[in-house]
Amino acid sequence: MSIHARRERERAERERLIVTAARELAEAEGWEAVTTRRLADRVEYSQPVLYSHFKGMDAIVAAVAVDGFADLAAEMRAARTSTRGPKRALANVAAAYVAFAEQRPALYDAMFNQTVSLAFATPETPAALRAGFDELRQVVRPFAADDNEDLLAEVLWSGLHGLVSLTRGGRLPRENHDRRLALLLSRLA
Repeated sequence: MSIHARRERERAERERLIVTAARELAEAEGWEAVTTRRLADRVEYSQPVLYSHFKGMDAIVAAVAVDGFADLAAEMRAARTSTRGPKRALANVAAAYVAFAEQRPALYDAMFNQTVSLAFATPETPAALRAGFDELRQVVRPFAADDNEDLLAEVLWSGLHGLVSLTRGGRLPRENHDRRLALLLSRLA
């Protein structure tokens, strides 16, 4: 192995360590607890080393978000492909989305609520974000008829995100969550 290849591998390992530490700290204590100082202590590197990998906290949060989108896409793909029938697939994907948000609230916040410079719906959109949206597109395709399936996927995404956010924020009572979700899905299918 060349020295250059070894250095690149070590750099990638440090970046992975930083992102993992940020994700774990955020899930344990919230994003306000994630600082470069705390991350540097946790990964046992100096703050300048963190800044040699990331321009700042926004870039670290964006890296965490990209990881989250990859995880969400994989979970939605598993939910979609684990069953036969388009209505059951739609329900499974919606349930996977909601469960992801509930089980990983800080990660979900990094993906959708924190200020990050991730491009959505552009040629620069990271592959993980595209993969997540593609799962939504795949699951609504059987119901699109004359509608644009991208727009229908956006409506599903918006509905799921709205239900998650409003329920998590206490603006919608949790006890009616399943009924709301069923109503949303019945209108799409």
